[in-house]
Amino acid sequence: MSIPVITIDGPSGSGKGSIAQRVATALGFHLLDSGALYRLTALAASKKGVSMQAEAELATLAAELEVEFVAQAEGEAQVLLAGEEVSLAIREEQCGMNASKIAALPQVRAALLQRQRNFCQAPGLVADGRDMGSVVFPQAVVKVFLTASARERANRRFLQLKARGVEVSLRALIKDIEERDARDINRSVAPLRPADDAVLLDSTAMSIEAVETKVLSLLPEF
Repeated sequence: MSIPVITIDGPSGSGKGSIAQRVATALGFHLLDSGALYRLTALAASKKGVSMQAEAELATLAAELEVEFVAQAEGEAQVLLAGEEVSLAIREEQCGMNASKIAALPQVRAALLQRQRNFCQAPGLVADGRDMGSVVFPQAVVKVFLTASARERANRRFLQLKARGVEVSLRALIKDIEERDARDINRSVAPLRPADDAVLLDSTAMSIEAVETKVLSLLPEF
């Protein structure tokens, strides 16, 4: 029997990570935060002084990452790199921008492709990212493409950072999100787009509970 996979794709700040966690917890499935793999690669590169343009070196770092995701009932997933807690470090704005840049590099994406697929283990997997349903897990039983307006996504990020005591401009966040969207949509390898059979879900005016309920309603009986 094949292992069921649920993919939740979408642009930055759409809430796909939080929804993936909640769905994984509800079903007792494993969790893959694919975006964190690129952030972890960017973080490792920064620590080692590797340029974000050094494609071959970045691909080697990506291939050697030792990472684990631990879903939480509330809040963001716990991310461990070689056993070290790095959940907050990889969520910093600069790390996110670097991750978006290296995600456009073909050798880095190739290095991480099989690693992502290896997360597919019984009893099932919930994977979130930008190309989970279209590229990494085309056999997924449910594919969701979750989005929201750029302003709403920026406002969510603004509130998250404010809660952490980080001062940031909402206008700057909107600009960053629009630039990241353009980069993700227009990259030559695995551009951001819904899989042909994905369910499109706009969360701009929806609560996280409503989105979770909608996603769970799409699932077949396992």
